[in-house]
Amino acid sequence: MVRYKAIISYDGTLFNGFQRQPKGTRTVQEELEKTLKQINSGKKVSVHGAGRTDAGVHAYGQVIHFDLDDNRDIEKLRFALDSQTPEDIAVVTVEIVSEDFHARYQKHFKTYEFLVDIGRSKNPMMRHYATSYPYPLNIALIKLAIKDLVGQHDFTGFTASGSSIENKVRTISKADVIFDEKRQFLIFTFTANGFLYKQVRNMVGTLLKIGNERMPVGQIAKVLESKNRQDAGPTAAGNGLYLKEIIYED
Repeated sequence: MVRYKAIISYDGTLFNGFQRQPKGTRTVQEELEKTLKQINSGKKVSVHGAGRTDAGVHAYGQVIHFDLDDNRDIEKLRFALDSQTPEDIAVVTVEIVSEDFHARYQKHFKTYEFLVDIGRSKNPMMRHYATSYPYPLNIALIKLAIKDLVGQHDFTGFTASGSSIENKVRTISKADVIFDEKRQFLIFTFTANGFLYKQVRNMVGTLLKIGNERMPVGQIAKVLESKNRQDAGPTAAGNGLYLKEIIYED
């Protein structure tokens, strides 16, 4: 068997997330496996992804791996996958990796980007690609509050209730926000050694509430200390979230 690693991007609008789900539900993993089965002479191929993005969430740099019986020409394989998958999936690169490589379990850092349309009249062309927030915002307060997310913390208060993961300690190495004045977008960027279920969306929802002055600047620190989901803000809609990049440790 030969193991292949691929970087893919996708528009998550019409997908019910990345991970395969009960029959009749469209997912990125399912579409990739259907295409690989065609390429592999009808033999089933399992796809493993680095992250399980939710419904409506997009990706620039999702990483997957899969196994085939033989050694294929890399560019021909990439082109076959890219041209035969649906238009809302692109296969950017393909390479051969060692048999012990695993897209999900290999140590890595993820970077997520979150776009918020803060124009008082929202941009209808971006309704699937940026979360609308047409309310007053003090961006300076957001810039102050976001700093408290950097470092190693227990992010229990920022994950969805009922999460089955026991260890909720993660290390965020970058938490930043910039204002694109021309497009009236806030662009949040988070890099960490892992993220909990809906963590990014909950952090953004809290930061927006701080910017709207309905929560104090110190609310991020309060949530980290209390580990109480009720202390955090609402979950921001998934349409503004992008899995931007995955970097594996050597």
